[in-house]
Amino acid sequence: MTTLGLNHINLRAHRLLLDSLKNFYCDVLGFRQGFRPAFPGFGYWLYAQETALIHLYEAEPNEERMLHNDSYLDHFAFTCSKLIEVEQSLQAHGIAYRKVLVPSTEQVQLFVQDPAGNKVELNFASAGA
Repeated sequence: MTTLGLNHINLRAHRLLLDSLKNFYCDVLGFRQGFRPAFPGFGYWLYAQETALIHLYEAEPNEERMLHNDSYLDHFAFTCSKLIEVEQSLQAHGIAYRKVLVPSTEQVQLFVQDPAGNKVELNFASAGA
């Protein structure tokens, strides 16, 4: 087997948080809701270009989700464009972010938290990207 790349990220939560996640990723970060196969549980697939990168799946009513557990996952990252527009969207939605310039490159990173508390890195090739 040869790994070709990241296929998707799956986030599982109760319905209210699931809807907040969908709104954050679509309204703030520019993903779009798209086709999702008829799985038995409720959910959304969120697309960047033609790829469903984020799968949101509703947790069962009696399902316990581990909150604030110790984990080695620090964040997940997306390759992005239109830095100024993304910053304007974050500001318009009142979302705090941290901006980092990657040493020895022109790359710019924005770090935000989604409504579930996941750290998300947004990568831009340059400040003009």
